[in-house]
Amino acid sequence: MLEIGIFCVILLAAGYWATMFIMGRRDDVIHGKFVHSEDEGEFTPAARPAPPPFPKRPVKAAQTAGQPPVPASKPVNSEALQSLLAAIQQDLKSVA
Repeated sequence: MLEIGIFCVILLAAGYWATMFIMGRRDDVIHGKFVHSEDEGEFTPAARPAPPPFPKRPVKAAQTAGQPPVPASKPVNSEALQSLLAAIQQDLKSVA
């Protein structure tokens, strides 16, 4: 149990070191110094540029010049429906 506890402490220290190193606080990692706010007199962080404006949603044209107009759908007549129904009924009878 003691070995597991020691291993966990070492693992926690390694994780802290890796986190500080990735975040860019290499002085803290290497020298073990903590950064205080009053020490920042010499260094001022660069001002972040303003983000670019959010793009506006593109307006869709009513009809583009390259596409032909969509024809209206043809209404289905009852004769076509009746013949389709008869074909389906015949298929069902042949399966049963």
